[in-house]
Amino acid sequence: MTEISALGGASATTPKTGDRSILDKDGFLKMLVAQMQHQDPASPMSASEQTQQMASFTMVEQITNMTAANEQLAASMYVKQAIDLVGRTVTYTDENDESHTGVVESVATAGGNAKLTVDGVDGITPSVITKVA
Repeated sequence: MTEISALGGASATTPKTGDRSILDKDGFLKMLVAQMQHQDPASPMSASEQTQQMASFTMVEQITNMTAANEQLAASMYVKQAIDLVGRTVTYTDENDESHTGVVESVATAGGNAKLTVDGVDGITPSVITKVA
């Protein structure tokens, strides 16, 4: 997490991704409120500037919602693809770089992750499958 200092010393926490910090919708709103609280009374923000900032906040919120929905859809598709492997013969590579071939017997899912059981071997992730027959 990265601390971003807003006007007047208020801070908003943002997630850290790689080398870039991404301001989430809560952080954006905190910064907007801090800016409004600490503006110069002799030169307040115009109604147009307030409208632009609220529009920006709305965009950030909608993008965040779309990202969450896309992540949920991707996880659902990942699990469905794993389920579609039940009964199919697959070849996979284990942690020792050895190749194994067997029939997918079942799929266990938890939190959007899928683990296959192939010929009695539990915990095979679909990402290690090299061939499907």
